[in-house]
Amino acid sequence: MLANRFILSPVYRAIIGGTFDPPHLAHLLAAETAYMQLGVDHVLMMPAGSPWQKPASSVSPGEHRWAMTLLAVEGADFIVPDDREVLRDGWTYTADTLATFPEEDRLVLVLGADAAANLSTWTRYDQVRERAEIAVVPRLHTDPADVVAAAGEVTWLDMPILEISGSKIRERARRGQSVRFLVRDQVYDYMTEHGLYGL
Repeated sequence: MLANRFILSPVYRAIIGGTFDPPHLAHLLAAETAYMQLGVDHVLMMPAGSPWQKPASSVSPGEHRWAMTLLAVEGADFIVPDDREVLRDGWTYTADTLATFPEEDRLVLVLGADAAANLSTWTRYDQVRERAEIAVVPRLHTDPADVVAAAGEVTWLDMPILEISGSKIRERARRGQSVRFLVRDQVYDYMTEHGLYGL
C-alpha cells in the first residue's frame, strides 16, 4: 500500500530514491533540507526495487530495505515513504517511476552530486530531465561543473556535506566497526535484530 495514496493532486513533490541499504542520517538531512529550501508539499522516500545499475546480489532484500525506510522516517510528517519501486518485480527505472505520477504534479528529483554527474548514463535520461526538476546534494569529490554538464540547470541544496553512504556503513559493520550513530536508533535495532551487514 502506498503511504501517499490519498494525497490529492496537483502537488509539489520532492523524491529521494536509492537502495536505502540502509537508510541513514544523510538521507534524512537531505529530505529535511529539500522540504525547507524548496517549499515542496512533502518529500517521498522511495527505496529502489532492483536497480539496474547494481547487481541484484549486492542489494539487501526489498522487504528489509522497505521496513528500515518506514522506521527511518518515523515522526517526520513531511516525509512520505513510497513503495512503488521496492515491492515491484523486475528492474526499476526512474523514467518509468516518474511516469506513474499525475501529469499535473510538479516533481523534483533529489540526487547526490555523484549521481547527478552520471545522469546521462541513465535509461531514457532525457525523459527524466523533462519530467522532473533536479535538486543536488553536494559531495566532496564531485566537481559541480560535471553536474551541470550532465544535468543542466539544477538547484543545489544548502546543507552540510555528510560523507555517509550505505556502502560505507555496510563495510564498517562487516569489519566490526561502529555504525550505531550513522542511522536512527530504530533502524540500528532492526539491523541488529535481523543480522544485517554482519551485525
